[in-house]
Amino acid sequence: MMRCPNCNSKDIGKIGSHQFYCWSCFIELTVNGDKMSVYQVEEDGTLSSLDDLFFEEPIPPQVHVN
Repeated sequence: MMRCPNCNSKDIGKIGSHQFYCWSCFIELTVNGDKMSVYQVEEDGTLSSLDDLFFEEPIPPQVHVN
């Protein structure tokens, strides 16, 4: 059973072949293989990515100047 990464709800509906919608906190999820993307649905219907809030990006290597 899929759970929402935002509110942990099981109230997830399928809206496309790889797209889901959380009816508890109103976010859209896209799943492709093992990668998930999370979006907020804006008032005009556009999607804004929330991935930076849910998934950590790899930290780039630090350059040390001597």
